Amino acid sequence: MRVFLAFVLKEFMHILRDVRTMLLLLGMPVVQVLLFGFALNTEVRNLRVAVIDLSHDAFSERLSVAVLQNPSFSPVRGAIDLADVDGLMRRGELELAVVVAPDFYRRMVSGEQGALQLIVDGSNPNVASIAAGYVQQILAGLLMEQSGGTAQPYAIDIQTRMLYNPALESTYNFVPGIIGLVLIIICSIMTSVSIVRERERGTLEVLLASPLKRGTMLLAKMLPYLALSFVILFLTLSLSYFALHVPIRGSIVPLLTLSTLYVTVALSVGLFVSTISPNQAAAILIAGVGMMMPTLLLSGMMFPIDSMPVFLQWLAQGVPGKWYVEGVRKVMIQGVSWRSVWLHHVVLAGMTLATLGVSMIKLKPRLG
Repeated sequence: MRVFLAFVLKEFMHILRDVRTMLLLLGMPVVQVLLFGFALNTEVRNLRVAVIDLSHDAFSERLSVAVLQNPSFSPVRGAIDLADVDGLMRRGELELAVVVAPDFYRRMVSGEQGALQLIVDGSNPNVASIAAGYVQQILAGLLMEQSGGTAQPYAIDIQTRMLYNPALESTYNFVPGIIGLVLIIICSIMTSVSIVRERERGTLEVLLASPLKRGTMLLAKMLPYLALSFVILFLTLSLSYFALHVPIRGSIVPLLTLSTLYVTVALSVGLFVSTISPNQAAAILIAGVGMMMPTLLLSGMMFPIDSMPVFLQWLAQGVPGKWYVEGVRKVMIQGVSWRSVWLHHVVLAGMTLATLGVSMIKLKPRLG
């Protein structure tokens, strides 16, 4: 028994001395619980909304105030008319427009049907449906208050117009996210083994001692995988268009340039992982899990980023998938031009340069 307890104590001491293991065992559960707890939120918050009041009566003003002051909504500043709605939604500055038709209250109480139109950005069907439901709840509350708490047969015609996705096809929301998830996992894993494989074979020192500069060597490592990534990109886009019937309403050029930059970011991340990993198995694990979790939770493919806590919203800005999924939705679903996704290109290009720069620095100490 003493021998058994001695072995148990020895194993405990071994674990406690290993700082990395302790951080992994104690830190990862905390991070995962907090991340999942805050990110897995189906509520819609900070939805950019505008009210276009064409009735200008006391009830329509109360409705406008109730909508704009609702904690789930974020009012859009400035005067907006119907002609501005489509452009604002394409630029991501507006997600819901509540249009109160002329003589709304008079028609409602006289039985002629007061018309209320909800124009919603349907590129994210889940958010669109919830947003329309919020406005209907606000209207129902005002009507109950108006009638003194008793239900009255008011005549109201609520028309919901879903821009870019009238049928609320769920594939319009998930397919861009799935494309981003597949690309970043596969591409980062492909390059994650490139440098560590040379180290395991004992040929890394030979490469580092060659006349090639570190940047040139990393580029040479990346280009073959970039060619393979284009094949994967073509397959995923073809399947989304022909098999899943997700349209490509915008120009193919910004879609391809955005995808090229995104793939390059993924390959660069894989190279960085390869410079810090002790072996190929660890590199594949780090690249796969390290890219899957942030892309799954913080790219907006499953849960709206605006509904997350502020610190997660800031954290999401550093996730390549956030910029890619958002840009692909704009091009494929909304049909925007390059001018509407130029920032997405700049951010992804900056991420590529930063990751490659860090990878070059990580290779520098090995030159000696």
